[in-house]
Amino acid sequence: MQGLEDWKAARRTALLAEDGWLNLTDRVEIGLGEQRVGRGPDNDLVLSVGPEHLGVLTLTDGRTRFVTPGGVSQEFVLAPGGFPQLRVPPLLLEIHTVDGVPALLVRDLTAPRRADLRYFVENPAFVIRAAWEALATPDTARIGQRGGADMNVTVTHVARFRHEGHQVALVPTHWKAGQPMFAFRDATSGRETYGAARFLMGEDMNDGGITLDFNRAFTPPCAFTPFAICPLPPRQNVLPFAVTAGETWG
Repeated sequence: MQGLEDWKAARRTALLAEDGWLNLTDRVEIGLGEQRVGRGPDNDLVLSVGPEHLGVLTLTDGRTRFVTPGGVSQEFVLAPGGFPQLRVPPLLLEIHTVDGVPALLVRDLTAPRRADLRYFVENPAFVIRAAWEALATPDTARIGQRGGADMNVTVTHVARFRHEGHQVALVPTHWKAGQPMFAFRDATSGRETYGAARFLMGEDMNDGGITLDFNRAFTPPCAFTPFAICPLPPRQNVLPFAVTAGETWG
């Protein structure tokens, strides 16, 4: 497992990256076919930044193409994060699909980016080895989303542990790069940490167990930009105690 300080450095680097969450200017839902893109009001997709006429975006079932006013045709390329991207200076465009609905994310490459992350003091009591329990029958959980519609997720496992006399069964709301992600809220939420939720990735899933290191709990993207869509904690993930570990907020 990556050391905590290295994890913090990687977290900051990801936020500050050109395709991080700090320079988003627009999120516009798009449909199939040709759509004119730019800041001018005569465009099909009107942006808040960039030139009056940036170009024409064509979205099909198989690919996404962009043609500039000068006639240069380019295709979006799948980025390491899993979504197709294209640089059209001074902007970085991304086709971001959530729940089957594609949207154009726009990032201003000239915008200043600053990440002032703060943390609780490392707390060994919140490095928890939980039971990673497979459900006999997969369940369906209704997950609310900040910035988006509610969605149903299929739950196959829960992470069970005991803390301060409380039995906890955390439900993963998403999976990312093969790891379960938990959106949770606790007694610090809205006071010392971001009110809507914090996120935590489960690690070291083996021998029926999973490691939950709450020192690596992090603030979701919707805290940094109104253009992100973030899952909210299901009822099971609202903890009755204070998780004094991980990122703070405010």
